[in-house]
Amino acid sequence: MTNARLAFVFPGQGSQKIGMLADAATEFSEVEATFNEASEVLEYNLWDLCQNGQPADINLTERTQPLLLTASVALYRVWRAQGGAEPAQMAGHSLGEWSALVCAGVVSFRDAVRLVRERGRLMQEAVPAGQGAMAAIIGLEDKVVEDACAESAQGQILAAVNYNSPGQLVIAGSVAAVDRAVEACKTAGAKRAKPLPVSAPFHTELMRPAAQALAAQIEQTEFRVPDVPVVHNVNASTEVNPISIKRLMVEQIYSPVRWTSCVRSMAAAGAEILLECGPGKVLAGLTKRIDRNLTSLTVEAPEQLKAALATAAE
Repeated sequence: MTNARLAFVFPGQGSQKIGMLADAATEFSEVEATFNEASEVLEYNLWDLCQNGQPADINLTERTQPLLLTASVALYRVWRAQGGAEPAQMAGHSLGEWSALVCAGVVSFRDAVRLVRERGRLMQEAVPAGQGAMAAIIGLEDKVVEDACAESAQGQILAAVNYNSPGQLVIAGSVAAVDRAVEACKTAGAKRAKPLPVSAPFHTELMRPAAQALAAQIEQTEFRVPDVPVVHNVNASTEVNPISIKRLMVEQIYSPVRWTSCVRSMAAAGAEILLECGPGKVLAGLTKRIDRNLTSLTVEAPEQLKAALATAAE
């Protein structure tokens, strides 16, 4: 049964933490089973890594990406096993779009684990350490940030790459260009403008080599028509053609994440409840800033999941 009011959103990098899903794993067998499946593909113990590793271990991009994919898919499987309704729409933030594709039936979980591991590795290797940067800009209109990027680029790569919510953007590009833009945004009156602790300028043209390398692997992977519409980061629209979905997932690597537009698109299509399916509550916080009429739910802990099941059933 599909709940027309319900949309699922899946988080991206930054939501990982040591010990995540520990309570859910105690109560729901789907968590362990999903992590075991991913571990077979990765050929290392993913559950042990996220429960007993160090933050530096899970913050390596090629490990972070399969880890968050697995956590999100595990929680979606728990939701469905507990009688939760199928959502009418899905979307994922950056890496989270792969979680949405798995849960929407577009790509198999095992194929997605393999692809996102490669996605993380290729994105990390695309730009030598120390040459790229990202920064969060809080409290300015989108146009002001875009203008600051245009003026600060000075021939280098620099762009707004994450449109997270009104007044909250992330910029990325060459280190010097990002530094110049941070200062320009401070001068323009930003409440906050600070570098982010990442080592690569994701979602910029600097990622195009990674996208081209991953494209060959995506091309060889079976994609199917979605069972549930997925709103894509690149254009905030849905797509049913598997070939077009493959193209969008390649473009996504070097294109901005238009998250504000994605959430507004889901709301316009009838979503009233946005359920964040993954660790943390980053997207729930963004939802409140984008549209206060939407109800935000999270399901990482068993009590959250049970409360969400009750709310979605009302």
